[in-house]
Amino acid sequence: MGGPPITVPALAPAEARRLLDTQPADTLLLDVREPDELALARVAGALAIPMHELPLRLAEVPRERHVLVLCHHGTRSWHVAQALLAHGWPRVANVSGGIDRWAREVDASVGSY
Repeated sequence: MGGPPITVPALAPAEARRLLDTQPADTLLLDVREPDELALARVAGALAIPMHELPLRLAEVPRERHVLVLCHHGTRSWHVAQALLAHGWPRVANVSGGIDRWAREVDASVGSY
């Protein structure tokens, strides 16, 4: 029926940080957590669109950039990454382990919860 499953590329937080640092004009960090979660922990410069709002705000996610999707642990972001790929975004990856892993491995100053 619907064709082969979509493979979602995964990036470790350190690799996502490296891309954001070395290719800032080409890379976007998309944080799909809720506002109350963002108040507890946040990566500066990320585009914040809660997962449930994304269908109405797709136009805010540029197709020409490499979109790195982030959530708390990596499950919501995986679903969002899969949906973006299914809707024609050519370069999307899930940040595995989410902001929880980011805080442990990349930058503890982002906060954790």
